[in-house]
Amino acid sequence: MGPLIVNEIISPNTNLLIAMLIGIGFGFVLESSGFSSSRKLAGMFYGYDTTVLKVFFTAAITAMIGLLFFSLFGWIDLSYVYVNPTYLTSAMVGGAVMGAGFIIGGFCPGTAFCALSIGKLDALAFIGGLVLGIIFFTEGYPMWEDLYKANFMGTPTMNELLDIPRGIFALGLILAAFAMFWVGEWAEKKFPREEY
Repeated sequence: MGPLIVNEIISPNTNLLIAMLIGIGFGFVLESSGFSSSRKLAGMFYGYDTTVLKVFFTAAITAMIGLLFFSLFGWIDLSYVYVNPTYLTSAMVGGAVMGAGFIIGGFCPGTAFCALSIGKLDALAFIGGLVLGIIFFTEGYPMWEDLYKANFMGTPTMNELLDIPRGIFALGLILAAFAMFWVGEWAEKKFPREEY
């Protein structure tokens, strides 16, 4: 639910229409950027195409800087921004399972639906596996509820865990991004692959 609904600026139906248009636009950008190809994500893991790293790191940094400046100008109160609770064990296990799925399938959920929309059957198989995984997790939840809820850490942010100001953390992350971009460029030259 966006802030426009809460303040009754737009109706819920208008919100759904806007969400649909944003989704169509997002899918169009993914497809036109080549992200509907499983080779894009696989290329990230094999080192011959680091576009995924560059795009998503750039998006995260842009959002982070935007939020910091909005907070600085008093346009947003960061204490109202929702932070997911951290369950460390399930985050690590879930990250490993999802990461393996991304590598094996060559898609993430968003790119899989984008690929399906243009008729790629490998995306259909990936989405089928995604649905089976969701069913397996929800139906078997009582079996691994303890694992899921292990090592609860509350809702810390990285700068709080490191005990540094938000701006210093942002600077460090920006420098890390530039380093990763450089490593990505190096990897693409080191492990070149011809496009088919």
